[in-house]
Amino acid sequence: MSECSNQDTVIIDYGMGNLFSVTRVINHLGFQAKVSEDPKVIRRAKRLILPGVGAFQDGMKNLKEKALVVPLKEVVASGTSLLGICLGMQLLMTESEEFGLHQGLDLISGRVVRFVSPEAEQERFKIPHVGWSPLDNFSDGRWKNSILKDLMPGVFMYFVHSYVVVPDEENTQLAQTHYGRNRFCSVIQKKNIVGCQFHPEVSGLSGLSVIKNFLSTS
Repeated sequence: MSECSNQDTVIIDYGMGNLFSVTRVINHLGFQAKVSEDPKVIRRAKRLILPGVGAFQDGMKNLKEKALVVPLKEVVASGTSLLGICLGMQLLMTESEEFGLHQGLDLISGRVVRFVSPEAEQERFKIPHVGWSPLDNFSDGRWKNSILKDLMPGVFMYFVHSYVVVPDEENTQLAQTHYGRNRFCSVIQKKNIVGCQFHPEVSGLSGLSVIKNFLSTS
């Protein structure tokens, strides 16, 4: 694969993400993107996207086998912007309890845990959580100048997951989402690192806005 310029967005290929959908959306928005598993390409990227579908343990295993953990941590520490999507968001955390206890990238302090049974009164809410659910804002203006800056509270996004992130620091949460009796962190940010539990690439115009905000402000 050819080397990228410093202006490129690099979508990290570690064998766990829907790379085609993310690439297609970025190109549709008028931005350039490369898919790469090359640590050299990742080190030179202006911004990074870590997509993901599947189990946490497998995701970390693949990142380690492709020797991507160290360069990923180094470039993020240097200020490169990173967007984690679904499993990619969960991998940002310190550890996960999915199928045992597994260490994550530890870029944001916290844990990945399974949904508590979400059933509420007479309604049934199944796990995994699959479908459209709204994002709730906070009253302190956290969405300003973030990837959610153009969106209204209550906007619906498309989710597919059985596990959720529980950050140690409440102020790293950009948005929460209700599912049954549960309220979970659906968007997280710490400095140049941001993650979405939902899939913005398949969440219609609102999802496109999230990706465009990341590409244009990072």
